[in-house]
Amino acid sequence: MNKAILHHGNPKELEAKRIAEIKSLSYAERLERLMAIIEVSYALKNAPKIYRKK
Repeated sequence: MNKAILHHGNPKELEAKRIAEIKSLSYAERLERLMAIIEVSYALKNAPKIYRKK
C-alpha cells in the first residue's frame, strides 16, 4: 500500500493552488462541483431527521 501524502505548506500557497485549479475548470465542471457540495450539505442537514425516525 502506498503511504498517504499530506500536503503541508503555507495556507496562502495552498489557497492559490485551489483557486488556480478552479479557474482552469469549465463552467459545467464548476457547476457540477457546486451541485455536489449542495447535495452533501443537504444530506448532512437532514441526516439527524432520518436517524430519529428509525
